[in-house]
Amino acid sequence: MINLKGKTILVTGASAGIGSAVAQLCSDLGAKVCITGRNMERLIEVSKLLSIESELFQADLTLEKDIDDLVKALPSIDGWVHCAGIIEPFPIKFIQSKHIKSMFTINFDSACLLSSKLMQLKKINTSASFVFISSISAQHPYKGGSLYAASKAALESFSRSIALEFASKGVRSNCISAALVDTQMFEKTKNALSETELLGILSSYPLGIGQPMDVAHASAFLLSDQASWMTGSVLTLDGGLLLNSKK
Repeated sequence: MINLKGKTILVTGASAGIGSAVAQLCSDLGAKVCITGRNMERLIEVSKLLSIESELFQADLTLEKDIDDLVKALPSIDGWVHCAGIIEPFPIKFIQSKHIKSMFTINFDSACLLSSKLMQLKKINTSASFVFISSISAQHPYKGGSLYAASKAALESFSRSIALEFASKGVRSNCISAALVDTQMFEKTKNALSETELLGILSSYPLGIGQPMDVAHASAFLLSDQASWMTGSVLTLDGGLLLNSKK
């Protein structure tokens, strides 16, 4: 039922994981996809999986010059899914300025700057849709995750501001608050856990942990005209995890 034909969609962080899945699904649904990431080799591999010819843009979103160059090169877009981000544990007593900067630069600053520059250069079509990949950590923080949770909470607040400021142009902005998804980031987590700890985490998800395509399907809905009355919202995808937390 979801149709993205005739739309041009930007996917940041498209070289792996959720970003790759989003790019593939959007292409399958008829969109022309502009994919960007730091690793050109991986972007090329992702492009081979797309149904419709795509545009590739190598860019490091921690560098403002790369953001400027990306925006100038992009065509006008009808939607954007911001998947770029990092997750690193930083216990509060060990936090330094460099840790704050590294976390916020990619998880928050890049979204702010890219949004601003897309608007400045009029690269956003009327009735466009922004989708920011957030985390349930924004509302449900965990030990060692203060910086990650804070960066995602800031992203959700920023998305609501976009929804307010650009509603008159028909531009919508929503977030997806995702729990644990089986990506390369999860592989790193598994390697740092004992078997008992891992089983404890997995057992807390009634429907199991998510797959990248689960987030991609939600993203496609928010990009589509079927979600035309939805803006400033945060859509939770957690496989029932938060139900367990209320026991």
